[in-house]
Amino acid sequence: MKHICVIGTGYVGLVTATGFSDLGNHVVGVDINPERIEQLKQGIMPIYEPGLDELVDRNMRAGRLRFTTSYEEGLEEAEFVFISVGTPEGVDGEADLKYVRAAAETIAKTMKRKLIVINKSTVPVGTGDWVSDIITRAQPEPIPFAVVSCPEFLREGAAVSDFMNPDRNVFGSLDRAAAEAVAELYAPVKSPALITDIRTAEMIKYASNAFLATRISFINEISIMCEKLGADVIEVARGMGLDKRIGPQFLQAGVGFGGSCFPKDVKALAYMAQTYGTHPQLLNAVMEVNDFQRKHILLKLSDLLGSLQECVIGVLGLAFKENTDDVRESPAVSIARQLVNRGAIVRAYDPVAMENAARMLPEVEMMESAYAVAEGADAIVIATPWNEFKQLSMARLHDIMRQPNLVDGRNLYDPDMMQELGFNYRAVGRGFQGQGVNHNNGEHSS
Repeated sequence: MKHICVIGTGYVGLVTATGFSDLGNHVVGVDINPERIEQLKQGIMPIYEPGLDELVDRNMRAGRLRFTTSYEEGLEEAEFVFISVGTPEGVDGEADLKYVRAAAETIAKTMKRKLIVINKSTVPVGTGDWVSDIITRAQPEPIPFAVVSCPEFLREGAAVSDFMNPDRNVFGSLDRAAAEAVAELYAPVKSPALITDIRTAEMIKYASNAFLATRISFINEISIMCEKLGADVIEVARGMGLDKRIGPQFLQAGVGFGGSCFPKDVKALAYMAQTYGTHPQLLNAVMEVNDFQRKHILLKLSDLLGSLQECVIGVLGLAFKENTDDVRESPAVSIARQLVNRGAIVRAYDPVAMENAARMLPEVEMMESAYAVAEGADAIVIATPWNEFKQLSMARLHDIMRQPNLVDGRNLYDPDMMQELGFNYRAVGRGFQGQGVNHNNGEHSS
């Protein structure tokens, strides 16, 4: 049993604190937001993450997990302190480290015993050295400490499972013993442990996210070609994925990637590359393809409706992916905004993310169900692949729409079935649904 302090109770911090408490450690979660801490004490989750509320409740009842706004309380018995604060995108795409700086300075001024400080937040290469310098300068009197980089690899919507069943855990430090001590904390989850120097660990996180984002943008670019050439991107991806060198993961064409990690991290890595005089052509292309994929949905709507002015368009799904309420960099939110800017009347529904989305989309009417969105609509866009949307009565949806136009941004439905039901159906990368094609020159006509 170890005593652990986790600074920050967002997605990463709360899952990390709860996971370590469930492994039998005593954990204190610290956050400077008093409202959030009070909610946590009452068992109210600040985020939606499947299974997390039950895990928090169980460990709080067992006395292994507690929350406070006080660094003094959090560090009183701590042997390890995780910095799990936000690193939002800066003005030029760089990672903004103001919260990391504040946490490091406060740790330095508060610590009373030897500590291992672990950077859990996604931070630029070199941040570990920077944090070490901050703590050294801010300490009222010298107290030994070590800094370890332990990047997170938690997927929103599956974060609890990912903590308990990780593909790997990475530990980087200039102090090998400190890295091994942090690795020992993770020993109960029985994952491969990679110990490196601190800068390599920081780069592993960025390189991993950038590579996954690249796969998504690659298959989305292929999807545009499939539409022009009469191929089916789903079968293309399946054929690619059967190659063991490629694999099937992150080859689902759609509206592009979003969330708190991929967009921010690709931009931050590109910024680092430019700062050091290299040329991140591939990273820039990944972002360009991702931006276009959202515009491509609007092109499909314009193809079906002509002008979008005064058209009633429903958006099903607002979270950037299923099983989360996170709307940061959500393709759905971007699409809804672009529709509003083009004069459309926009309605939306999401099983859990509407409260968060409503603050970002005041012009969009939030509805109580998918059917309420469809009532009298001229078109529907499927923007998030919630299971709930896979089980809709499409015949009912067709009957209550004013015009049966459906743009399936997540390829949830079978094109032949949708056309049999009478929909004007457009998916992503699935040949020439509902369009004439001239096979002689690859051009299509409507």
